[in-house]
Amino acid sequence: MKETNATGRWIRRLTQTLSGEPQDREDLLRELREAAERGVIDADALAMLEGVLEVADLQVRDIMIPRAQMVFLRRDDPPSKILPVVVESGHSRFPVKDEDRDDIVGILLAKDLLRYFAQAKGDGRGQVERFDIREYMRPAVFVPESKRLNVLLKEFRRNRNHMAIVVDEYGGVSGLVTIEDVIEQIVGEIDDEYDVEEDLTIRREGERQFAVRGFTRIEEFNEYFGTNFPDEEFDTIAGLIMKELGRLPRRGESVTLDGFEFRVVRADRRRIDMVRVISPRDIVPPEERASSEP
Repeated sequence: MKETNATGRWIRRLTQTLSGEPQDREDLLRELREAAERGVIDADALAMLEGVLEVADLQVRDIMIPRAQMVFLRRDDPPSKILPVVVESGHSRFPVKDEDRDDIVGILLAKDLLRYFAQAKGDGRGQVERFDIREYMRPAVFVPESKRLNVLLKEFRRNRNHMAIVVDEYGGVSGLVTIEDVIEQIVGEIDDEYDVEEDLTIRREGERQFAVRGFTRIEEFNEYFGTNFPDEEFDTIAGLIMKELGRLPRRGESVTLDGFEFRVVRADRRRIDMVRVISPRDIVPPEERASSEP
């Protein structure tokens, strides 16, 4: 019986080889790339198919937003402190934190908050300052760092959740992950109104804060910020950061060079896409400098 089973497996393997069917993932990827080269599928379709295959290998810890980068609301804060955080961050969902226990106790949706304030303003009864965040919090979903992304995506879809709090092996909060983060691993980056436009590599976000694309050339960065970072070995800001760290960084990691803080806002296993730059001094962009010259 053992010999018969072994022979059967050998025959099936031989048949698959002769039929030209892919034997493993590498064979499948090779055939997909060859199909793209022949024009059977376009480059975008190939990238998405590769992303689908890669998602099964990725874990939540590979793409999560680390705790240091999370925007929290505090359960006992008054509206005067909650509203500026919501408006300035531009997010739609916010983990609510209990300061006493250092725990996440729920999720607040910006639309629920705005609906309340709109109603309070409309009835003219001055209810705004009596806002109690506990009445509007939704339950938080917790997932381990080790959860596979394909499993998480199924759970997001089944339970209609868009955000999960990531916990480590000791139960401590280590970050958060959204359904958009998972989908971006398949379809690529999903830009929104808070992202830098496709043809704009540097955008001012605040007095000394800037959003910079990873592929921004060091020469362009130097011209904009008046710096002198070398570009002999690497051409881009992403390359400069990787050289300093000696590896591809994860989201939330930062490095300081000549007083400039470079914090990785968005990255995957292949590249750095977006960096937040904090300048140690006021910056006058080249176009403003040119317009002020006599």
